[in-house]
Amino acid sequence: MLRLFIALRPPPAIRDLLADAMDGVPSARWQDDDQLHLTLRFIGEVDRPVAEDIAAALEQVHAPAPTVRIAGVGTFDRRGRVDTLWAGVTPHDALAHLHRKVDQACGRAGLSPEPRAYLPHITLARLPGSAGRAPEIAGWRAVHAGLSSAPFAMEHLVLYQSHLGHGGASYEPVMRWPLDTGAPDA
Repeated sequence: MLRLFIALRPPPAIRDLLADAMDGVPSARWQDDDQLHLTLRFIGEVDRPVAEDIAAALEQVHAPAPTVRIAGVGTFDRRGRVDTLWAGVTPHDALAHLHRKVDQACGRAGLSPEPRAYLPHITLARLPGSAGRAPEIAGWRAVHAGLSSAPFAMEHLVLYQSHLGHGGASYEPVMRWPLDTGAPDA
């Protein structure tokens, strides 16, 4: 079985900006550079033939490369405890459009539609249950509330395989497809 997801990868300068915000919460498991991405669709575990169908469907996705910017930080809670620290990405419209196209491609490959609402973000850290109410979390949010970047394009759709291990997940790009940058062909 292959554990897959579809994402966009921010350029190196944006990943550096995000890395600068990864401090101040001692128990956080901060993402490393290879883990920084914006998920468009989590797939989960599928067998190889389904993965091949997904790749074939994604090859047919044609959309403009979204131009976005980093805009603030936030948290996700589970059962009253913060379990994720993230950076926001805006504007949402182009990302939501691309998310719908990717979700439709996954449907053509036999997957059910994504049931959750889509909130564009880049995960910066995961927190153990024991840290979910730490006062440092509020301090981190306050310090990084103004996190922002100049606009940047995310020019490739990437199919990733996630490998779960003792230290967390590692992500391996399996395939990638260019999005339309609007630049003329050379």
